[in-house]
Amino acid sequence: MPEMNGPDREPEDRDKREFIKEKIVKQPLTRRQIACRFLWMGGLGAVFGVAAAAALALSSPLFQKMTGENEEETDSVVSIPRDEATAAASESPADAEEPSEPIEQQVEEAVSSYRFTLEDFSRIHAPLKELAASADKGIVTVHSVRHETDWFNNPVENTGYFSGAVIAQTASEYLILTTEEAVADADAIRVTFSDGTETDGTKKQEDRVSGLAVVSVRRVDVDETTAEKMEILTLGNSYQVKMGDVIVAVGSPMGVVHSADYGSVGYVARNVPVTDGTVRVMYADVGGNAPMGTFLLNMSGEIVGVVTDEYKNENTQNVTAAAGISDYKGIIERMSNGLSTAYLGIQGQEITEEMEAQGMPAGIYITGVAAGSPAYEAGIQNGDILVRLNSGEIHTAKELQSRVENLEAGTLVTVTVARKGIEEYRELEYQITVGAR
Repeated sequence: MPEMNGPDREPEDRDKREFIKEKIVKQPLTRRQIACRFLWMGGLGAVFGVAAAAALALSSPLFQKMTGENEEETDSVVSIPRDEATAAASESPADAEEPSEPIEQQVEEAVSSYRFTLEDFSRIHAPLKELAASADKGIVTVHSVRHETDWFNNPVENTGYFSGAVIAQTASEYLILTTEEAVADADAIRVTFSDGTETDGTKKQEDRVSGLAVVSVRRVDVDETTAEKMEILTLGNSYQVKMGDVIVAVGSPMGVVHSADYGSVGYVARNVPVTDGTVRVMYADVGGNAPMGTFLLNMSGEIVGVVTDEYKNENTQNVTAAAGISDYKGIIERMSNGLSTAYLGIQGQEITEEMEAQGMPAGIYITGVAAGSPAYEAGIQNGDILVRLNSGEIHTAKELQSRVENLEAGTLVTVTVARKGIEEYRELEYQITVGAR
C-alpha cells in the first residue's frame, strides 16, 4: 500500500527540499568607465578644493581682524624717492621765454574786451575748491592728550588738536605726517579721520629740529568704509615750485582743522642754512598756522611745503613761510620707518669760488654750532671750515645733508675741519659720536 503523505512525514520532506540560490555578479568595468569615474572624482575634488580655499580666503581677514593676528611684526619698509634740484626748476617766470609781440597783443586785447561775470569767477575757483575738498579727505585730526596735575595735586587732562596728513600705508598701518608739537610728551594720541571715525594712534618717530613727526594708525582699527573714503596725499617736488605758482593750503591754515585757503607763491628763498644742511623756503599769501599744522599743495594735489615760523622776520610778518618738502624727504622716510635722524649740530654756508680765490679751503664755513650738540661737545667752533666727513670731501651743503642723513645715531665718525691759524689754515680731526635729533 502506497505511503501517504501525512503529517508525520512532513518534517523529513522539508529537510530534503532545496531552494534555488542566485548570486548576481556585476559585470567588470571597462577601461573607459574606469577613466570616467576617475575624472568625475577628480573634478569633485577640485571643486571642493576651490570652494574650501575661497572660504578660507574670505573668512581669514575677518577672523584676523577680530583677533588682531594679521599685524606683522615688521612692517614693509617705506621708501620716499628723493628730488633733484635743477636749474629749470628754480627759474622764475621772468626767466621763461617771452611770448612773441603779436600773441601778447592778442591776449591783452581779448582780456580787455571781455567783461568777466560772477559765474566766470566761480568757474575759475571751482577747480581749487575741488582740489581742496579732495585733499581734505587725507587730512586727519591728531588729538594729543597729556595727563598732569594742578596746584592742588588733582589730576588734569590737557588736550590739543593738530592737523595731520596721511602720506603712506603699509601692510599693517597708515602713516600720518604732523607737527612735533602734536606728539611731544603725549600720554595718548587719538586720530580722527575726515568722516568722523576715531581710533588710537601711536608716535612712530619725531624730529625736534625740523618740527615734524609721524604718527601710526593700525589698519585693523580702520573700517573699510573709512579706508575707501580716505585719500593718501603724495609728497611732491618742491624744487619745481616757482614764484607766481598758485598753491592751496590745507590742514589748519585758519587755525581750525579741515580749513583751507588759496593763494600764490610770492618768493622762493633757496639754500637757506639749517642744522646739518639747507632748505628751500617758500613765502606765500595764504593763511598758515605752523603749530597746528598746515600743508601747501601744488595744482596736482601734492604736498610741496610745510608751514613753519622758523624763517619769518619783521619783513615777512604778513605772509606765510613754508619749508620745501623735498628737503625733508630723507627725514620723513626715516621717521616713517621708526628711525631717528642723525645729528651733528652744524650750520653753515658753502665756500664760494671767490672765497677760495682768497685762500679759504673748499667746504662748509661753519656759522653756528648748536649748544649741547655732538659737534659742540667735540670742540668744533664757529669759523671752522668743514672739509671732510670720514673719508669723503664735503663741498656743498646738500652733500653734507645727504651724508648726515645716511649716518646712524650712536656711530663714531671722523669730522675734519680747517681752522684759521696765524698765517694759514690747518686741519684738525675730531672723533664725534653721532647723535639723534
